Amino acid sequence: MQPKELGKAYDQITYRWHNSDFDMNNGIAQHNKAISFVKSRGKALDIGCGCTCRFIELLKTEGFIPSGLDVSAEMISIARNKHPDVNFIHGDICEYQITDKYDFITAWDSIWHVPLNEQRNVLTKIIEMLNPGGVFIFSFGGTDEQGEHTNSVMGPEVYYSTLGTHGFLQLFIELGCVIRHLEFDQYPELHTYLIVEKTG
Repeated sequence: MQPKELGKAYDQITYRWHNSDFDMNNGIAQHNKAISFVKSRGKALDIGCGCTCRFIELLKTEGFIPSGLDVSAEMISIARNKHPDVNFIHGDICEYQITDKYDFITAWDSIWHVPLNEQRNVLTKIIEMLNPGGVFIFSFGGTDEQGEHTNSVMGPEVYYSTLGTHGFLQLFIELGCVIRHLEFDQYPELHTYLIVEKTG
């Protein structure tokens, strides 16, 4: 499944996040932990920002100038209506060329939709987008090995991939990052998140 197809799948299910039943605290504590490692509070980017805007609002409160990027046109439309003052970009992180530099980047529950053969390139690009000392937080499937699969739990078929826990750690070490925090935050589920800091 290519990202543009994924975007169309998410266009069909925005209601899952755009209603009062969604837990707006999902991921907030983890992001607060990540923000605690940040030294400068300039620009921030939310990759796969979706439509809840909860991380955008947190970043604004914490003194950042946030932007959002999502492959779903419907998600971006809803987000723009909520925060017309924020730069929301409809685009595919695999292809979109971003020239700005950021002090903080988040990709919560989104990078796992990147095609497996694009994972290393995308994550390398994200680290290149950080200023020295910048912090990146993202969630992934914390399997022992890399892999990919699809499922239709949410309705339309959706694709997932992972480099596996060791694969992600190895990549960020190769990229010269400091590993600040790793947690299986929904154990025994494989949902895992990682906080890394870009060195000089």
